[in-house]
Amino acid sequence: MVNRLTTQDAAFYFLEAGTTPMHVGSLGIFRQLRNGIDHEELLRLVEERLGSVPRYRQRVREVAFGLARPVWVDDSDFDITYHVRRSALPKPGSDEQLMDLIARLTSRPLDSTRPLWEMYLVEGLSRNRFAIFTKSHSSLVDGEAAPEISQVIFDPEKNRAPGPEELWMPARPPSDTSLLVSAMADLVTSPGEGIARARAAFNDVTTSVTEAVSALGKLAEVVRTATQVAPSSPLNATISRNRRLAVAKTSLEDYRRIRARYGCEINDVILTVIAGAMRNWLLSRGEPVTEATIVRAMVPMSVYTDGPESPDVDDPQAPGHVSSFLIDLPVGEPNAVVRLSHVAHATEAFARQGRRVTAQTMVRMSGFAPATLHAMSSRAASSLSQRMFNLMITNAPGPQFPLYLGGARMLEMYPVSPLLKNQTLSIALTSYDGNVYYGLNADRDAMSDVDVVRSLIFESLEELTDASR
Repeated sequence: MVNRLTTQDAAFYFLEAGTTPMHVGSLGIFRQLRNGIDHEELLRLVEERLGSVPRYRQRVREVAFGLARPVWVDDSDFDITYHVRRSALPKPGSDEQLMDLIARLTSRPLDSTRPLWEMYLVEGLSRNRFAIFTKSHSSLVDGEAAPEISQVIFDPEKNRAPGPEELWMPARPPSDTSLLVSAMADLVTSPGEGIARARAAFNDVTTSVTEAVSALGKLAEVVRTATQVAPSSPLNATISRNRRLAVAKTSLEDYRRIRARYGCEINDVILTVIAGAMRNWLLSRGEPVTEATIVRAMVPMSVYTDGPESPDVDDPQAPGHVSSFLIDLPVGEPNAVVRLSHVAHATEAFARQGRRVTAQTMVRMSGFAPATLHAMSSRAASSLSQRMFNLMITNAPGPQFPLYLGGARMLEMYPVSPLLKNQTLSIALTSYDGNVYYGLNADRDAMSDVDVVRSLIFESLEELTDASR
């Protein structure tokens, strides 16, 4: 029996391109222990937890002639030291130097001949801190069979008992002949997919696989009828493979106060803050902004399905999936409170279509964590035509208590979502331990002023906070 990539996994695997690496990133900043966390200690910890994410020891193997979807096979030459790496910042070890390093690491595609992930221990960070940055390919993380590795190496307690020792032996890889026989059998049982694979082999792989994802129609559910192309925007342009990264840390309590004042959702407040930042960014570039100007955003969210098979919202073990909707951010509206009203009405229309999961429920759900949710959100956005939206915004609630790595407390948690084709900026957010963390991943050439957006996020939140008083 071969472990074949699902249609969706295969789609994200083939969507990989030189200018659009399809991996999600997670950056954690930690307080260094007195005796320190070194590379050997991190290797030991990761290797101990790999049994919880077995796909992280598997690589993708394509089938000859493209007759079937690729398969997952154990990497017989798996080398943990290749995947868990060490880096250091020169003095003074500033946050700006860290972001430059993470941007360079984000720009590099993963090696498709090995398991599709990497982890970096970054030492030399000022104020007695260190960082952990992980990269996982979108085809690797599906939220169920394969959560993101950050989910299993972080602990809710400072002192965590070591896990049981595991002796892992790679399974014997299938031969080329057996893969061809299995592919032929699949062609007989699923002739429709066989036609799609034939088209992929002799025409355009990306187009065919994307059509397969669209035909599946289970991952992305667009509430708004998106028959119109997104408005022209500097957020959409030809991009390079090089990236810039900016981050912002804000207080969760500010969003809670605004929510209580206006009776909306925290996600509405976040989208309004981003709308205000986008408005002022466009003005800073001298772009024409009228009352009718909008930025169409793709907002993947975690929801439950409707119907008799739907799980109970209060069930902490209930599985969910990611649903996507498009929202027109009213960047032409000068009044922050009116912007919030527009956003709240738009998201309420989506809420009537499905039952959203509360942040507390998602944090308790087995198999879900912020990095995993960001990966699933990127998968959802990737299945839609990029001509339908200007900007992708992923928002994954995290735990409101400290997490630890080998006893070291995580101080900050920044997500890094991938750039899609012709998208110059993606915004990812994670709430953690009383704060909301923004990760702004931008094309280095097309959006060299991403730090301006970072500053404008603070200004937009302050504007909304002042109005709510």
